[in-house]
Amino acid sequence: MAIIPQLSLFSWKEIEELGDLERLRLVIEYMPDEELMRLLEEKRGKGRDDYPIRAMWNSVLAGIVFQHDNVEKLRRELGRNGQLREMCGFKGKAVPPAWVYTRFFKKIVKHADEVDKIFDRLVEQLREILPEFGKHLAIDSKAISSFVKRQNKNQTADGRRDTDADYGRKEYKGITEEGRVWEKIIKWFGYKLHLVVDATYELPVAFKVTKASASDITEGHALLEQMEQRQPEILEIAETLAGDKGYDDTKLIEKCWDKHQIKPVIDIRNMWKDGEETQMLSVKDKKDNVVYNYKGNVYCYCPETNIRREMACGGFEKDRNT
Repeated sequence: MAIIPQLSLFSWKEIEELGDLERLRLVIEYMPDEELMRLLEEKRGKGRDDYPIRAMWNSVLAGIVFQHDNVEKLRRELGRNGQLREMCGFKGKAVPPAWVYTRFFKKIVKHADEVDKIFDRLVEQLREILPEFGKHLAIDSKAISSFVKRQNKNQTADGRRDTDADYGRKEYKGITEEGRVWEKIIKWFGYKLHLVVDATYELPVAFKVTKASASDITEGHALLEQMEQRQPEILEIAETLAGDKGYDDTKLIEKCWDKHQIKPVIDIRNMWKDGEETQMLSVKDKKDNVVYNYKGNVYCYCPETNIRREMACGGFEKDRNT
């Protein structure tokens, strides 16, 4: 097998040009999973070892690198690719049956905390290597559809049906430049992935998987609390947190700024019910030519020409927090 030359760190062009086997080798070599492997091997003890723990784990990593979305696709790949079997650690032409993967995944789920530790170690390595990693963060969620199309009436957990998923719904609204109101509704049955990423390097910092119906705002709070416990160093160096209007929540904004001194760059929701574009700033102060919109932009109208101009921002006063 060809030796992989020394690669420049995070030169994505070089990584993308590598073949799947070479990229898999990089993943296997640099994955900090030794503690998990020893734990699983200790649990197995002196039992049968037809399909070694490390070989099974490496094949799961291969399924991710090769972008196989189910076990049967991975098994077919292992069956026709002898080099892949050898790299994973399987002896001969033996490919693990589907039930072996089912049992193995159940073991992994029991040690989900150890898998989280692997993720945290990788994030910590990135923080040590990449300049200003974690300085600018972004938060968002992504819909993940279940292989099951709808909820099963039988909710008995026996491994043959998805009993954790539920229905999710996202609504998108806006106004076009021509003034037309548009609305888009997305529905799915499954789960939701909540992510905090480094906005500069586009690499994950924290994650959480929930049912599809989970609120983005609620899980946004949960992700910050998770980072407080597991990645406080990143919260200390973070300067901004960007998010869409789904995270427009006063308590979340206050938590970012008051507790962590992180500037929340979060789009604001239009809470005005009357449909007006602007409102007068203050009648009692006799500034009847000054108006503002729901985003907080302030405008003044020229008394002579009635031309509207946006007023300049005076800056942020930390002492007054305004």
